Amino acid sequence: MSQLAIDESSLLSADHVRSLLEWIQEESPGAVFSFLASMAGTALSPGEAASVRVHDVTLPDGEFGEVLVRAGEGRKVPVSPDLVGVLRRWIDRADLKTGDLLFPGERGGPLSSSEYRRVWRQARQAVLSPDEVQAGLGEQVSCLRDSCLDRWLKAGVPAWGVAEWAGVSASWVALRYPHRFRLEDVEIDWDHLEEIMGLRDTSER
Repeated sequence: MSQLAIDESSLLSADHVRSLLEWIQEESPGAVFSFLASMAGTALSPGEAASVRVHDVTLPDGEFGEVLVRAGEGRKVPVSPDLVGVLRRWIDRADLKTGDLLFPGERGGPLSSSEYRRVWRQARQAVLSPDEVQAGLGEQVSCLRDSCLDRWLKAGVPAWGVAEWAGVSASWVALRYPHRFRLEDVEIDWDHLEEIMGLRDTSER
């Protein structure tokens, strides 16, 4: 197995992510919650999320939006209606302007890693079981990105689509999440396969 591969058991489940974010929303409802919720819903890396500005997001009410990631060659990532609502409420509450950072820190600059990592550590201790904490489940904030990418694959988004949204190659996706590409999990239409792979009977010529 590739060294890049991540074990399925080390990924946060959708219930884990939901419970962690609910705790963070209650205890730290400002930029940190919106920042981590965005990572969980768009698979942005912490550095990418920290650099997003208000004019980089399109947030139609009740519909899918998108966020423009300017790093590298640039890409657009879908934003679910639920996350659109979170971000719209945050922008209004924080009175952010078009050119402002979407997730400003306490002093107006980018949200510091020490700030969101502190809240994340507290959330893990409060929400996860002692065994899960001891096993290192969700130890790094970046696990939100991995869990989001995995859920996209599980939902049936093609690997090339996940790769485009994540800013990586399709081969990276396949190597990173091998449990989503097991042949035994694929339903093969053997009759159709026989039909398209069949050879004409040349003995009749």
